[in-house]
Amino acid sequence: MEKTTTFPLRYSVYVLSIAGLLVSLPVTLWLGAGYLFPVIFGALTALGTWDLLQRKHTVSRNYPIMANFRYLFESIGPEIRQYFIQSDTEERPFSREQRTIIYQRAKNVLDKRPFGSQLGMYDEGFEWMNHSLTPTRLDSSNFRILIGKNCEKPYSASVFNISAMSFGSLSANAILSLNTGAKKGGFYHDTGEGSISRYHREPGGDLVWEIGSGYFGCRHPDGSFNAEMFEKNATLDQVKMIEVKLSQGAKPGHGGILPGAKVTPEIAEARGVQVGEDCISPASHSAFSTPIELLEFLEQLRSLSGGKPVGFKLAIGHPWEWFAIVKAMLKTGKKPDFIVVDGGEGGTGAAPLEFINRLGMPMTEALLLVHNTLVGTHLREDIAIGAAGKITSAFNIARTLALGADWCNSARGYMFSLGCIQALNCHTGRCPSGVATQDPRRGNKLDVPLKSERVFNFHKNTLDALQNLLEASGLRHPSELGPEHIVRRVSKTEVHSYLDLFPFLEPGALLEGKTGLRVFDKYWESAQPDTFEPPEFILALRETKLR
Repeated sequence: MEKTTTFPLRYSVYVLSIAGLLVSLPVTLWLGAGYLFPVIFGALTALGTWDLLQRKHTVSRNYPIMANFRYLFESIGPEIRQYFIQSDTEERPFSREQRTIIYQRAKNVLDKRPFGSQLGMYDEGFEWMNHSLTPTRLDSSNFRILIGKNCEKPYSASVFNISAMSFGSLSANAILSLNTGAKKGGFYHDTGEGSISRYHREPGGDLVWEIGSGYFGCRHPDGSFNAEMFEKNATLDQVKMIEVKLSQGAKPGHGGILPGAKVTPEIAEARGVQVGEDCISPASHSAFSTPIELLEFLEQLRSLSGGKPVGFKLAIGHPWEWFAIVKAMLKTGKKPDFIVVDGGEGGTGAAPLEFINRLGMPMTEALLLVHNTLVGTHLREDIAIGAAGKITSAFNIARTLALGADWCNSARGYMFSLGCIQALNCHTGRCPSGVATQDPRRGNKLDVPLKSERVFNFHKNTLDALQNLLEASGLRHPSELGPEHIVRRVSKTEVHSYLDLFPFLEPGALLEGKTGLRVFDKYWESAQPDTFEPPEFILALRETKLR
C-alpha cells in the first residue's frame, strides 16, 4: 500500500490542542484573562507530544491524545458494566441483588421485595425449595452442629461461619471487625493460612486455625513444621478447631507468595517469618506425602492441641486421590473429625485466570462426591462436612445442606457485610473499601465498631431467614434438610428434586460394590491408601495419545 499524502485525521485532536494553545496564550496575555484555557490546551499538547515520542504503546503513537480515552474507558469498563449496565440478577461474580440483600441484612434495614421475583422461574436451572402445609414454629435461629463428637474437646459450631481469609490479604481493621462480629454472634472465624494475628486474638472470637503448606505460626526457619510452636498456639482457648489446608477452590495446587515488600512487622509476627522476606506457600505439604501420612499428621495435631477437632479442607481434583485418603481411613482406623469442601467457584485475592475459571470441581459435584464416599464406606457418621462456594443467602445454605453438608462457610459474603463493593482490586492493595488491603491509609478508614455490628447482623439476619425457610418447609433444624426439599428446573416442561436429579448412595454401598456410579466403578478399586499416585491404567494412558 502506498503511503498517504493527506494529513491524518487521527492527529486532529493533537493539532487542535496546539492551535488552541497558540491562540489562547497570547489572548490571555493581551487581555489579562485567566490561564484556564492555556493550561488545558498546554496539558493536552504535552500529552500528545509524549504519546508521539514514547515507544511503548503503538496505539498512542498513532492516535495521540485520543488513545488515552480508549485506555481510560477500558480501565473503568468493569465499573461501568457493574454500575450502569449489569442487570440486578446477573452474577458477575455476584449479582447486584445478591450484594444488596447482604448490605441490607448487615445494616439491619428492610430486606423485603415488592411486585414479585425478577428471576426467570421457567428458565433451565431455576431452583426452589418445597414448602409444607403444616409449617413449624421455632424458638430460635441459633442453629448449631457438634463437630468432633469423639474428641476430648468437641466444638458446637454455628451452621454459618466466616471462611478462611488471612491477615495479609485482609486489613487489620477488617480482621478485627470480623472477629468482633463472630464473638458477638457466637460463630467461628477461620484464620486463613496466614495464621493467628494480634487482630484475631484481641476480640476473643472463636477461631478455626488453618494450617497451610507454609506452616505459618508453626514453622521452623526452613519452612518445615514446628510442633512446639503449633502446640503453643493450638492450645489457646480461643482456638476451637484445627484445619489443614490441602487445597482451595479458587487456585488448587498452586501455592502462593507474599512478596517481602508486603511482609510488615505485624504479618511477620503472625506468620513466624522475617520482616521483608518473601513469604512462600509451597504447592504441597512437606509434613506428609501419602494419604496415611496425612492421617498420622492429623492425629499428631489432635494430640498436640489437647484433643480439639482436627480436619482438612480440600478442593476435589483427581477422584483417585480423594479415594486414596478414604481408603487410608479404612486401613488405619484414623479419621479426621471434619472435612471442609471448597468449591471451584470460591474466591481469592489473586489467582491466574485459568485457575479461577477452569481448574477444580464446583462445590455441588465436589460435595456430593465427598458425602457419597463417606456414606458408602460407613464413615459419614463420624466425620462432619462443611462446604464453601458463593454462599451468601439462606437459600444457598439450605441447598448446600440438602446436598450433604452439615454447615457452611462464606468469605465474600462477610466481605460484603464489611462494605466490600466488588471493585475487583483485591490483588492491588488499592481496595476502596479498606477491606482487602494493607495500606493503612485505606484500611484504617474502616470503622471497627460499626462494621463488626454489620458482620453480626448479617449472620443473625441470614440465619433468621433460614429459620423462616425451615418453618415454611415444616422442619425444625437445618440437619433435617435433604435432597427431597430442593427442586431444579431442567427444561421448560420438566423439573426434578435433588433426590431424583443427583445420585445418593446407601450406607456401605461402596464397600459392597453396589454404587452403579461410573466414578466409583472406574477409580475406587485402583486407589491405594499409601500413595496419591494415579492408577496403573491412568499412568499407561499418559504415555500415549492412542486413546
